[in-house]
Amino acid sequence: MDRERIGQDSAYEQEGKVQFVIDAVYAMGHALHNMHKNLCPGKIGLCPKMDPVDGAELLKYIRSVNFSGVVGNSSDQVILEAEQLPAHLNIPLHVLWAMDFSREIFAEYSLPFFLKTAEKVGIAGTPVTFNENGDAPGRYDIYQYQIKNATSEYKVIGHWADHLNLKMERLHWPGGGNQVPTSICSQPCRPGERKKLVKGIPCCWHCERCDGYQYQQDEFHCKVCRLSERPNENHTGCIPIPIVKLEWSSPWAVVPVFIAIVGIIATLFVVVTFVRYNDTPIVKASGRELSYVLLTGIFLCYATTFLMIAEPDLGTCSLRRVFLGLGMSISYAALLTKTNRIYRIFEQGKKSVSAPRFISPASQLVITFSLISLQLLGVCIWFIVDPSHSIIDYEDQRTTDPRFARGILKCDISDLSLICLLGYSMLLMVTCTVYAIKTRGVPETFNEAKPIGFTMYTTCIVWLAFIPIFFGTSQSAEKVMETGHGHKGR
Repeated sequence: MDRERIGQDSAYEQEGKVQFVIDAVYAMGHALHNMHKNLCPGKIGLCPKMDPVDGAELLKYIRSVNFSGVVGNSSDQVILEAEQLPAHLNIPLHVLWAMDFSREIFAEYSLPFFLKTAEKVGIAGTPVTFNENGDAPGRYDIYQYQIKNATSEYKVIGHWADHLNLKMERLHWPGGGNQVPTSICSQPCRPGERKKLVKGIPCCWHCERCDGYQYQQDEFHCKVCRLSERPNENHTGCIPIPIVKLEWSSPWAVVPVFIAIVGIIATLFVVVTFVRYNDTPIVKASGRELSYVLLTGIFLCYATTFLMIAEPDLGTCSLRRVFLGLGMSISYAALLTKTNRIYRIFEQGKKSVSAPRFISPASQLVITFSLISLQLLGVCIWFIVDPSHSIIDYEDQRTTDPRFARGILKCDISDLSLICLLGYSMLLMVTCTVYAIKTRGVPETFNEAKPIGFTMYTTCIVWLAFIPIFFGTSQSAEKVMETGHGHKGR
């Protein structure tokens, strides 16, 4: 009966783990060879130092071996030619792992004979080494499930030892193309989006937009811009919020300026008329001194319009504080002095024929300027407590959409300060109205009493409508104006 030969033309198919067994046998052979060379130099067979073999010492030699194994060899089968072995060892070397190296075999045949044969087999294989723990480095074959000609099988497309080695030409992609398909859990986030990791899956995430006034601080976080800034177009950073102010070309400025100019012209016309006819009886009868004071107050009220439209700075804001309530205080103080004088004259006439005190023009001016000085005193105290300055208000125009956000340059005058500033003028107005009511029954020869009364009635109605509208809408007209101008600037 002929012995079956194992070779390239044999029908024998080697089991997939045999190469690891072969490497194990080679490792033992190299270890014994190195140990024999060190402990038994120049001697064939065993020497007393290896009889018996010290297992702990042999383990050191095993861990220090370094040779090319058969794992990873391109050959499908690794065998030894039987002709190279002695007659009674005519077997493949990879079977020797199950046999004991008896003293007789070891003594009769030199170990280098087997190693020489083994080296022929291990050419171009993977290096066989061990670490300090006695573990071999990890080596993996990489397979791909492929279907070809209606048959399916796993094909080796690469391996990994200390690094990845892929044979890209062996890979099969869907559709038969060479384009590498996308193999990720999540697409990269766009600029202005942060990654929200999926719990338990660190390589998968959802992209969340940094909305509102937020910008992308880093890959995983959004942060709100500072109050004076807004996010740029793609929310990757912050840019300064545009600053707007009331412009002279704005409709909200043109209309008041036109009215103010007309009022100033009319006031100056009256002043010129009074100066021209200063010594006439009608001018003297009207109380020309207080009339001039009243016209001055009216002029300041119109002139304040230009201060309200001018660009806010230290000087403009200071002048606003002074003249915003001063013009009305001068006007109402003059009217109050006039009505009070008429009231006292007729009240005194009911009691005696003597004239009341302080009804001369000089006395009237002293009373008027005393009332005006209280307004100026309050303004001076305000300057000491809270010095005047301009601010940029980012809250009023902080819209939901950051693109329309604007900072308003304005004077630092709060609603409460404005109420206090105008409060004294309103007190003078109310007091003047009371005296106008009390003097409504005077003879018609004192024709200025009834016009003053009519003026104060209408003024009170206007103020009662103005105050809730103005403060209830938080200066909405200015907001609309600033927003409209800001959109035009864009």
